[in-house]
Amino acid sequence: MSSTEVDTPRGPAGIRIVESAGPAVSTLVLGHGAGGAVDAPDLAAVTAAASAAGVRVVLVTQPYRMAGRRAPAPAVQLDECWTAVVGHLGVRDRPLIFGGRSSGARVACRTAPVLGAAGVLALAFPLHPPGKPDKSRADELPADLPTLVLNGDRDPFGVPAATGNVEVVVRPGATHDLRKGVAGTAGLAVAWLRRHGWANPEV
Repeated sequence: MSSTEVDTPRGPAGIRIVESAGPAVSTLVLGHGAGGAVDAPDLAAVTAAASAAGVRVVLVTQPYRMAGRRAPAPAVQLDECWTAVVGHLGVRDRPLIFGGRSSGARVACRTAPVLGAAGVLALAFPLHPPGKPDKSRADELPADLPTLVLNGDRDPFGVPAATGNVEVVVRPGATHDLRKGVAGTAGLAVAWLRRHGWANPEV
């Protein structure tokens, strides 16, 4: 594992690279939630399971979190910084998968079609603000890319409907943090990566 900083138009972003076990089949870039960090339980579980299955994982910390702020930057700034990090990585020799939890999932969804991602892994995608189902963000889900959404059935931010290439798996008893059954959630993520040839087959 290695950590470094990447210059972006909004200040330095942090990247932590977890190398795959053996040659990498794909690269999975993951972003954190609005006030959280890349060591959130679901991100940590997915990172461990994916890297063991031949996936190189890059964990991205947005500049506002690097500066110690918890309130997220505007969406356009988050996307701008994510774009700068992806450009720095320069992944061209293997499939590039975007992902993240909550706010990070939204960034991944919005930028994936533009930046050439092969698919999106969305953990706890916040369909709407709590108590405001009329303010849906369903249009951020990339309809033309293979996308897996893993949300808890007790998530106050809602659960999007499956449509087109967007597959939705509801985790029983889990809330927005996806702590309940987190190992199973990571297993579902890796199984999806394998189905698309983005992880090594199970042995």
